[in-house]
Formats: sequence, structure tokens, C-alpha cells
Amino acid sequence: MATRKLYYEDGQQASFTATVLSCTPVEKGYEVILDRTAFYPEGGGQACDLGTLGTAQVLDVQEQGEQVVHLCDCALEAGTCVEGCIQWPHRFDLMQQHTGEHILSGLIFKKYGYQNSGFHVGKDVMEVDFDGPIPPEDLWALEEEANSLIWQNLPVHCYYPAKEELPYIPYRTKRALPWPVRIVEIPGGDICACCGIHVAFTGQVGLIKILSCVSLRGGVRLELVCGQRAYRYMANIFGQNREVSRILSAKMPETAAAVQSLQAHYNEEKYRANALQKKVFDSIAAGYTGQHLAVHFEDGLNGGGVRDLAQAIGQYAAVAVVCSGSDDAVYSICIYSEREDVSAFGKNAIHSLNGRGGGKKEAVQGTVNATKAQIVHYFDALSASTAGAQGE
Repeated sequence: MATRKLYYEDGQQASFTATVLSCTPVEKGYEVILDRTAFYPEGGGQACDLGTLGTAQVLDVQEQGEQVVHLCDCALEAGTCVEGCIQWPHRFDLMQQHTGEHILSGLIFKKYGYQNSGFHVGKDVMEVDFDGPIPPEDLWALEEEANSLIWQNLPVHCYYPAKEELPYIPYRTKRALPWPVRIVEIPGGDICACCGIHVAFTGQVGLIKILSCVSLRGGVRLELVCGQRAYRYMANIFGQNREVSRILSAKMPETAAAVQSLQAHYNEEKYRANALQKKVFDSIAAGYTGQHLAVHFEDGLNGGGVRDLAQAIGQYAAVAVVCSGSDDAVYSICIYSEREDVSAFGKNAIHSLNGRGGGKKEAVQGTVNATKAQIVHYFDALSASTAGAQGE
């Protein structure tokens, strides 16, 4: 017996009564089939409805042939009448996303002739793929037009046209479909073959916000949010911008200019700091003039700073070893020479000091898990053995 699909008769229906036709135990619960249901099954990139059937929680809904199967967490007795309740906020969110996608996809099809080649409503955002490129500068106009159609509160008409009428309806589809075909029509927005559920009027979508557009297999993937998701996203962005406004002592519409000014000031200070650091490094390096193996510890350097100081010392010593870090964590290390090939020497040193790293003949860099005393002892021993070999 085919399940009567109430969600196609009234997409706004949140509760119903039905007769349990069968209840089959499975690995993850019980598969319940009803004579009719308002629970929309997963399909076409849209998640299924959630809610309750009597005392049972509906965990999943799938379509199998002409029947709709509800995965429940407990058994329901066949032949009994149960009340079904849709988790409406979840359902309404899915309808907002799906209807918003129709509006935007319809406008893109009219403007470029592109088909929607992929559609997925995720937990936080919706992804929609198109089979052609969209210039980034066109996105704002598309978004504005889509929202204009929403605010006109147009009817969303879902219907099954007669067999003889179908060939004359200019609906978009990726492939030829056999009759009967369900059509979703939004005046001025979209005419599309679709088995999903939608809001009754475009105004219920509320808002469409495009978040990103990336190239994908010759086309593009748009990431967007609609309705409640769009509101929450914009509210979050507003809150963050308000905090930026407070920190920068700038009006909220002027935070971008304030950040640009801050970035310019930062770049100036960074250039100045780099020049001062170079002078400091040159002064440190001069103290190692004439040494063969110079080992130096300097606090507060990142990997780039360790390398720069090693290069500076390498102007005065044959081999420079620079470390920065602490005994409680790890030391960043760079072994550098302009005169000798230190690739094997440096890798052996890092390995011997329980570290990881690599490099080329002029420089080896990485981290070592050893104390300062252990590092000093290791290189002192190397210096002593080298001096002894030279004396012999």
C-alpha cells in the first residue's frame, strides 16, 4: 500500500493522525510505515523531517518505492492510530533554504542559462553548484534581485500539470522527466521540476545572503544562507563589527577604513622593527668574529627570527647555531653556514637532540626537545672533538 504524502497536499501541516501499517525492528530502531504521513523523507539534497509519532521519536525518514519509512526509537503497534508531530522549526528552516535556492537558481538560469548541478542543505549553510562561471561582480545584483522577489511576498505554487500541458511549461530541469512531474513556480523567479517542500509565499524566506563563490569543475559553488540562518549570520557579523568598532573607536560603518589605517600603521612599525632587529642581530653577530662553531640562545624569536640571526652570525663565524625557546617546551633551532655544507651535520644534531627538521647544505632548521644545558653540552662536545682531531 502506497503512503499518502500529506506534505505535498499541505506543506504547512505540522501535525496529523495516521494508522500504523507495520513496525519492523532493525539495527538502529524500528521501521514504521503509516497509511499517510506529513513527514518529508530525505531527498534531493534536503534533509528529512524530525519529530514524534505517538511516544516514539522519529530519527530518520526515507522513501522506499511508494512507501515512506520512519525510523523510530521505539516500537508502535500495527493497526493502532498515532498522532504525528513535525518538529516545525527544523521543517520551516529547510523550507526557507530550499525556496531561497529556487529563487536564486531561477535568476541565474534566466541570466546565464546555467543549470543547478548540485544542491545540499548542511547544518549551518547551503551549497549550490552551477555548471558555468559567474563573475564575482554580478553576485551583489543577483542577491539584490533575489531579495526583491522575497519582499514582494509572491505565491509559491506547487502543482502537477496535466500530461498534455507539461510540454508547454518552460520549466528548468537537468534531464527529461516522465509524467507526472511536480512543478514549483515562483512568478518572475523560477519554474522548476522539484519534489521538495517549500514555503507558501516568498516573504517567508525572509532574506538570502550569499557567503562565498568558488570555482568548481568549470562552474561555481555558491555558499549561502536563507531565512533564520541569514538572520543569525548577520546578527553574528553585526556583533563582531560592533566589538571591532569599540576597539578601534570608530563608527560601525567606518570600521573597514579604520582597519586599513591600522594596517598601514602596523606595516610602518613592522618595517621599523625589522630595521632595528637587523641592527641588534648585527651587533650580536659581531661578537662571534673568528669562531668556527658559534652557539647562541636568544629569547622570543619565531622560526624566521632564528633563521635571520643565524644568517647574521654566519657572516662572522664558520658555522652558526641559533636557538630560541624554553626548557619547558621546545627550542626552535637553525644551523647555518656560508662556508661549509651543514646538511648532514645539522640533521644529525637535530636528531641527536630529539628533534625534527630539515634543510639544504647552507641551512638546516627545525625544533629540538632538549634543555639548554643539553644543547650546549652537545655542541661543546662536538667542538672539543673537532679541536682534538685537528691537534692530532
